This record gives sequence, C-alpha cells and structure tokens, in this order.
Amino acid sequence: MAGVTLDDLAAQLREFVSAREWDQFHTPKNLAMALAGEVGELVAELQWLTPEEAGRVMDDPEAATRMRSELGDVTIYLVRLADLLGVDLIEAARVKLAESGRRYDVETYRGSARKAPPLS
Repeated sequence: MAGVTLDDLAAQLREFVSAREWDQFHTPKNLAMALAGEVGELVAELQWLTPEEAGRVMDDPEAATRMRSELGDVTIYLVRLADLLGVDLIEAARVKLAESGRRYDVETYRGSARKAPPLS
C-alpha cells in the first residue's frame, strides 16, 4: 500500500462505510468516542511497561502485531472523523507544528518537558 495518501484512505473508508450503510452511525460524536476508545486500547498495550520495555515493544512479534492493529484502528477513526468534518489532517498538523514551534522555542525548551504558557 506504499504511496497511499490520507485522501486515498479517506475515500476507501467512505466506500467501506457506505457499503455497510454505517453513515448513520458515523457522527462526529460517535467517531470521537470510538477514537478515544481505540487510543485507550493503544495505551493499554504500553501501560505497565517500563520506558525501556516500551521502547522495545516492536521487538516482540506478538506485541508488535497488537501495536500495529491498535495504531491502525486509531488511524482509521481519526481519518474518518477528519474526513467527515472536512479537516485536512496534514494541514492541521503543519499548523499545529508551526504553533508549537512558536510556543516552544529551541533555546528555552531544549531538554525540558515543562509546559509553555498559552499563546496570546
């Protein structure tokens, strides 16, 4: 599936949902709730691991399979929600990254996990 764009994936999801007549269930609220649930399942895969174990999670074939599955679920719900709301995820991420660059300047925040004050 190399070269598949988010737009391609969104179109495939639209077709998948339409064929099953699930559009009625894919409201922004329901998709956001499903996304949160899937993120919870992703978090559960890492919950009790040490930072070192979490860094090596993909070395375990069974854990790697579960991680790929949960990341796939998160991606599907995120792309579907963004498509339904008309949000370009790549552009939204670029804007957010630029905003974060302004909030977290390199000199002040290098090596620091502290929170930046809100942008004015």
